[in-house]
Amino acid sequence: MAEAQNIPVGSTTAGAIAVAAEADSTVATRMSAPPSFDVADFPVPHGREEEWRFTPLERLRGLHDGTAVATGEGVKVAVGAPEGVTVETVGRDDARLGRAGTPVDRIAAQAYSSFESASVVTVPKETVLTEPIRVVVHGEGGTAYGHTVVELGAFAEAVVVIDHTGDAVLAANVDYVLGDGAKLTVVSVQDWDDKAVHVAQHNAIVGRDASFKSVVVTFGGDVVRLHPRVHYAGPGGEAELFGLYFTDKGQHQEHRLLVDHNEPHCKSNVVYKGALQGDEAHAVWIGDVLIEARAEGTDTYEMNRNLVLTDGARVDSVPNLEIETGEIVGAGHASATGRFDDEQLFYLMARGIPEYEARRLVVRGFFAELVQQIGVADIEERLLAKIDEELEASVA
Repeated sequence: MAEAQNIPVGSTTAGAIAVAAEADSTVATRMSAPPSFDVADFPVPHGREEEWRFTPLERLRGLHDGTAVATGEGVKVAVGAPEGVTVETVGRDDARLGRAGTPVDRIAAQAYSSFESASVVTVPKETVLTEPIRVVVHGEGGTAYGHTVVELGAFAEAVVVIDHTGDAVLAANVDYVLGDGAKLTVVSVQDWDDKAVHVAQHNAIVGRDASFKSVVVTFGGDVVRLHPRVHYAGPGGEAELFGLYFTDKGQHQEHRLLVDHNEPHCKSNVVYKGALQGDEAHAVWIGDVLIEARAEGTDTYEMNRNLVLTDGARVDSVPNLEIETGEIVGAGHASATGRFDDEQLFYLMARGIPEYEARRLVVRGFFAELVQQIGVADIEERLLAKIDEELEASVA
């Protein structure tokens, strides 16, 4: 069974469901070029390609065409981990690098080919952490290429917070490897300065009966383009992908997701929400779910919601669902974009609540279910404060 719901309001929104009956059928959700670690396997994009048509290439500062040269003052990475966790800085020849996924576009391949050292964080099997692992990536004003690996042994449990701040031009790959029965929650915060550029591919491989939760929070930066990807290493795996973004004047924030159901009896749930305000604020959400022929018993759903607070903002929301087997529990997607509800505002103001406070309550309510998914108190408080800060700037 498959269902689709697309509700465009004041946005460019498209959706697609493809059911492949033959092995040679066209696969709508796969990139035009096969995944590769070699930059030469990807042509320089020109903006007409499906995977690049929403991205302002001229603002990527050379990450897409090979002209961006790494500088020594690019970023600084600091990892704080509880006792029992191993944190290593390794060279390019470490066998653990790249196991979770292969680059699917030129920038990801460039990042893999260009980093000098990588951070590897390992949680031993059956270790249950009570405090989060914190990875701080701080931009120092230069250009950098990075690679990070987070690996959990069988039945281990951990929360990882990756915090991006400062100013940088950064291209990176982040790998999450979950052993059988492991549970990993990752909170990736993009709180860059106004001029930063951040392009990254996030690869997660979910072991048998393992659970993976990703919470992506994007506020800062001039251009942020993230590509979370999930596939499964055995049956019974679960993946939850949540995202929250607040796109301000002139910002481009793009989130492109792929959940590849390549094993039977696995689950996935995707919920991304965004608010936009200001001239030329541009948010892009691409949600691809592929259910392969052998993935019987799959249960999946994806949803994107956008709240446009002012004129001049633009949203492109494209959910895609491809099903290669009819033996599934359920599959569906939904996308909707709408303006701020004046009736809600009137209702609150009629009860004595000032306009600014009423707007704040409505926006906080819109994001509430995603804020609750974070599970790290100081990040939740910082996020709510950031939402208030963005709303104050709009009325200043």
